[in-house]
Amino acid sequence: MGAMRVAQAAGYLGLSVNTLNKWRTQGRGPSFVKLGRAICYRNADLDAWLDQHAHSSTSAYDSG
Repeated sequence: MGAMRVAQAAGYLGLSVNTLNKWRTQGRGPSFVKLGRAICYRNADLDAWLDQHAHSSTSAYDSG
């Protein structure tokens, strides 16, 4: 099972590092692991988070 640092994970998700950092402090983004001072995102957690936010149409999307 692989893991990515914040910058790699942000790129993988198509987000800015600032957005991913903000979401982490707000408890909104994907699950993360803290190893010492390093924040890492497991590949499986990123993929699961993407799957949870998949939509088939814009009318089915609920931003709330």
